Amino acid sequence: MTSAAVSPITATPQMEPANFLNLLIVDDERSVREACREVAHSLGFCAHVADSAEQAHRMLDLQAFDAVLLDLRLPGAGGLDALRRIKERRPEAVVIVVTGYGTVQSAVQAMKNGAYDYVTKPFSVDELKLLLERVSSHLKLKSENRLLREKVKSKQGFGGIVGRAPEMEKLYRIIAKAANSVHPVLILGESGTGKEMVARSIHYSGPFRDKPFIPVDCGSLVPTLIESELFGYVKGAFTGANQSKDGLMAMAEGGTIFLDEVGELPVDLQAKMLRAIQEKEIRPVGSTRRVPINVRILAATNRDLEQGVMQGSFRRDLYFRLNVLSLRIPALRERRQDIPLLIGHFMERMTRSSGQEKILSDDALKAMLAYDWPGNVRELENCLERTYAFTSGPTIHTMDLPREIANLPVPQSSNGNGNGHSKIVPIAELERQTILRAIMELNGDKLQAARLLGIGKTTLYRKLKDYAAQEC
Repeated sequence: MTSAAVSPITATPQMEPANFLNLLIVDDERSVREACREVAHSLGFCAHVADSAEQAHRMLDLQAFDAVLLDLRLPGAGGLDALRRIKERRPEAVVIVVTGYGTVQSAVQAMKNGAYDYVTKPFSVDELKLLLERVSSHLKLKSENRLLREKVKSKQGFGGIVGRAPEMEKLYRIIAKAANSVHPVLILGESGTGKEMVARSIHYSGPFRDKPFIPVDCGSLVPTLIESELFGYVKGAFTGANQSKDGLMAMAEGGTIFLDEVGELPVDLQAKMLRAIQEKEIRPVGSTRRVPINVRILAATNRDLEQGVMQGSFRRDLYFRLNVLSLRIPALRERRQDIPLLIGHFMERMTRSSGQEKILSDDALKAMLAYDWPGNVRELENCLERTYAFTSGPTIHTMDLPREIANLPVPQSSNGNGNGHSKIVPIAELERQTILRAIMELNGDKLQAARLLGIGKTTLYRKLKDYAAQEC
């Protein structure tokens, strides 16, 4: 490396401090080390230097570094070997590799081995500042994600339900009251809002917590078998009934039976369910005698049962019997302030199960906050699971999200020009969307995306660096 690898440093305004993040600069050229250290200090980093991989490893053994600026061409041990050893010792450290202009391929290999980004020689002060500012933002975001997960651990609502919106606080109060009651409860809410979780919270927070909790998905049971599943049957009741079998309501004896999507029950079975609730007894299929039961009924539906009563698809008397107590779970779009808490909760769980920690970029979070989530919490969880599995890097960007979320424009404040041309998209933005969409369609394969788009891989990586810099 020559002393001209970094442009002369000129007086520039002091940037926002990086909260004294520790940076290790590894380069065999003293002038480059000192130039990089001066730039890092101007940004608020606490910068240290090493002139070889061996010295860097000794320093890493003694001190924790948040980031490492690593030259890939070092005397002795190669830069890629040094990178592997650094990631083994300090997997949480952000590593930026420095490479010559003609060896970009080595930087690509380094990024596959865990490097955060790369910069090519000769690089200017402005390039280095921009890169270190991005590293600072990345580390700050990572720290905020960690704090958010810690807050989630201490701010979960009733029964492990995550949410602190006013609508959820009201829901917790109703759940607490319902838990200490023996009356039926009707739980209302859209699909994916967590109706079964609320039912479990009611059961396990009440006097029946040591007894069975039996969930029944009324919408998935075969109509011809639903009666025998719920009430049981005796031997010889129908072909194949070689022995008697207890139904789900008998299995829940002393505990709770949860009738999920109760609006899907056939009308003829609704009358038998009404008798079971009123008389506290059931008659197994094929039997002439009735069996007493002692169960609490919780029911849930995403349908408008009042409308079903008016249309004749749901019995009025059963509706009133189930609706002794009722509660409604708010849709996720009605409590958007809980989305970051839910994201932190799910990502913490995914980190534990996969052993890989990822963070969410600001733009990705904005896109997720702007989305309406028609599938509610279940859709959010599935989105994060899919994104977590297919995102190769440590940061989840907007382009890593599902298309319907990533393509949603994040609301911008009006500039008040009133020219009526807000729908016109600049060519540069169209190019950006095309490149990011191609990478997303190819599950992150940038080389294949470059080939299909008809551009060089170097051009593609340069543009991706520019897009990432614009996000910071």
